[in-house]
Amino acid sequence: MRIFTASLGTESNTFAPMATCLDDYRDMVLLRPGEHPNDAPQMCTATLWAARRRAAKEGFTLIEGSCFAASPGGRTNQADYEFMRDEILGQLRAAMPVDAVLFGLHGAMVAFGYDDVEGDLLERARAITGPDCVFGVELDPHCHLTRKRVALSDIIVLYKEYPHTDTVERADDLIDIVLATLRGTVKPVMAVYDCRQIGNYPTTNPEMRALVDWATSLERPPILSVSIGHCYPYADVPEMSGRILVVANDDQAEADRIATKVGQAFIALRGRTTHTFYDVGAAIDAALALPGGPVVITDAADNAGGGAPSDNTTVLRHLIDRGVDHAALGPLWDPMAVRCCFAAGLGAKTTLRFGGKTGVTSGTPIDAEVEIIGLARNASQTYGPSTSFLGDMAGIRLGGIDVVLNSARTQAFGPELFTNVGIDPNAKKLLVLKSSNHFMAGYGAFIAGVIHAHSDGLLRRDDFRRIDYVRVDRPIWPLDAHTSPGLLALR
Repeated sequence: MRIFTASLGTESNTFAPMATCLDDYRDMVLLRPGEHPNDAPQMCTATLWAARRRAAKEGFTLIEGSCFAASPGGRTNQADYEFMRDEILGQLRAAMPVDAVLFGLHGAMVAFGYDDVEGDLLERARAITGPDCVFGVELDPHCHLTRKRVALSDIIVLYKEYPHTDTVERADDLIDIVLATLRGTVKPVMAVYDCRQIGNYPTTNPEMRALVDWATSLERPPILSVSIGHCYPYADVPEMSGRILVVANDDQAEADRIATKVGQAFIALRGRTTHTFYDVGAAIDAALALPGGPVVITDAADNAGGGAPSDNTTVLRHLIDRGVDHAALGPLWDPMAVRCCFAAGLGAKTTLRFGGKTGVTSGTPIDAEVEIIGLARNASQTYGPSTSFLGDMAGIRLGGIDVVLNSARTQAFGPELFTNVGIDPNAKKLLVLKSSNHFMAGYGAFIAGVIHAHSDGLLRRDDFRRIDYVRVDRPIWPLDAHTSPGLLALR
């Protein structure tokens, strides 16, 4: 058996003020065939990493293509998307004949001129391989499960966890089904139930945890996989919606039944898994009132993981004005300020302007006398089995507040965000993290509590009705009170 694999992914916020370009992929993942490290998967590359480990044992030849992934941001530049797409397609064409294609994609990527990037890539790849090649795709649950991409694939598996700590396990599930299909022991069919809803569904929430565990328990013959697509709410594209995807072995009726059953249970969670959000002042009050520490305050409205710039200064300005100490904040994206810190050197005390650069949702820059307490080149942080790159970093101190500045825009994942520049997160009363929920994988074991703030950053986390959607298919909850959920016609 010959199997081709490649990766392409980012999460595209169509409301973001900055476009995503090839340099953003270079900052995160841009790996040509054979360049992927052996020690751990990167963003969207778990399929390649898992298949590489299994190829010899399972008796197939793996042909590796390129891997491209960028931190969430605005739409990808059209020419850059076409360059990456065409490189992967050229590699697939050169690899022919192949029995299967494994794609590690995100599922919420939008480029200028392409609402459904994944559907476009799959359509062009299918034109090269023909209809008999088995297509297996791994997606993030914050994806758009469009009719086109489902119709063009044989098997799709989504991560189950949010935070996404199970990318390797789901890649192995996908490979299991692909290999069984090639060996003729299963004949996969898929069903999709459209829940017609927009929401936020962390699996750290007890009710969402119970739903995921129950849905997983349904994976017994003939059901091969059950996936819950949460949706990605910051893309104004027609098929943005929470959807359930079920893969079954040659039993369309059972796939439809289970997709409907899980879809109706997912609908029952509407409004019950969203965090309680405080305005910035009230969030600081609530965090300071909690016993012990560190207490996390999330600045989810400025979360780079949702496509925000991650340079909003509003929470930091509140901390400064109130004279809060034993606090640390990060990551705050400001490559220019990082460069100035390296120029000044470790231990220097200097006047620095930082933050508030990208747009109206970034707040105003901070001008302060700071001490440079840490510097790190080409730094990274852990996220489950993966690594997230931070670029060059600087730790600065102003009064009782430490701030982590970084040059490669990303959200807070692991404690290395602070320890890379000599800051001990355990020693702080408050940790302000530019993240929504992924930080729980790295911080959940030692923090004393979490308070969710809503600043004036780009992302609306408290009420999706306040997002100016124009192109999303309606009706959809919570924009509309009455919706029409149901199974999608795929072929």
